[in-house]
Amino acid sequence: MSSKPDRKIAVFPGQFDPITNGHLDVIQRGRRLFDELIVAVGINPEKKELFPIDERLEMIESLLKDKPGVRVQKFTGLTVDFVRECGAVAILRGIRDVSDLRYEFQLALANRAVGGVETVFIMTGDQYALTSSSLIRQIVSLGGDVKQLVGLLPDIVVKRLQKRQKKGFDRPAPDAPST
Repeated sequence: MSSKPDRKIAVFPGQFDPITNGHLDVIQRGRRLFDELIVAVGINPEKKELFPIDERLEMIESLLKDKPGVRVQKFTGLTVDFVRECGAVAILRGIRDVSDLRYEFQLALANRAVGGVETVFIMTGDQYALTSSSLIRQIVSLGGDVKQLVGLLPDIVVKRLQKRQKKGFDRPAPDAPST
C-alpha cells in the first residue's frame, strides 16, 4: 500500500521593505527544497517602513506570479504561530554573513524552544552578500541615487523607489505608527 507523502511547507518570513534580488535568490533556491514556500510579509514595529505593507505585497506577488509552489501572504504576530497555522515544517532564512548567522542562530533556537519549529538556512549568493533592505532604506531616505541600486533590486522596486523619491520621503507610510 503506497501513501502520498505529506507536503513539505516552509515559511520565508520578513519585512521585505523593499524586496531585494537577494531575497528572490533565497526564494528561488528555497522553493526547490519544499513542496510549497510561503513568503510571509510582516510588519516590524521597530523599523520605519519605506513602503506600506499592501504595496510590498503587490510588488512581491507580481515578481513571484509565475513561480509554482510559492505564495505570498501577510501576517502579524509571532512567526512561530503563523508557521504552525500554515502547517509548515520549517522557517526558511537567508544568511549573508557571520553577523546574520549569529542573530539567526539565536532566533532559530528560540523558535524551536518556543514553537517546536525548525529553521533551514540558505547562504545568499555572493553577489547579494552586502545587500540589505535596511541599508537600501537608509540610502534612499538620505537622498541617495536609486539608479545605483540597479542589480541589487528588481526593476519594479527601483521604479517605485524613484517615484517615491520624486514625491519625497518625509511623510510616514500610511500604515506606519504616528509619533
